[in-house]
Amino acid sequence: MQSYTIGQAARLLGVSSDTARRWADAGRFATRRDDGGKRVVDGQDLAEFATESAQNDAEEESFTSVRNAFPGIVTAVRVGDVSAQVEIQAGPHRLVSLVTRESVEELGLEVGMQATARVKATNVHVDRA
Repeated sequence: MQSYTIGQAARLLGVSSDTARRWADAGRFATRRDDGGKRVVDGQDLAEFATESAQNDAEEESFTSVRNAFPGIVTAVRVGDVSAQVEIQAGPHRLVSLVTRESVEELGLEVGMQATARVKATNVHVDRA
C-alpha cells in the first residue's frame, strides 16, 4: 500500500504541513513511522479522511448546483470597462475566471482575500469567502 509523508498528504489535501500535523496529532487521521523514522499516512487512511473531509466541507458551504469547489486566495484581479479577470490559487491549482466588472465590484474582490472558484464544465464561478 502506498503511504505519504505529512508534507505530501498536506499537498493532496490542499493545506499546510502544519495543519496536516495538527490534524494527525488530534487523531483526525492515523500516522505511523516508516523504516526511516518519517511520519507517514497510509494511502487508504488518507483517502478515507479526504472523502469524509470533503463531505463535511460540502455540508458547510453555501447552496449551489456547482460541485467542484476550489477554495483559495485571490492572486490577481484585472478589471476592464465591461469584463474582469480573476485569478485564484487553490492549493496547487491556479484558476482563472472571466466575469463582469460589476461582479467583481459587487463581491468586493481584491488580491489577498479568500474566495472559492467553482468549476462546472468549462465555466469558473467565483464565490467570496
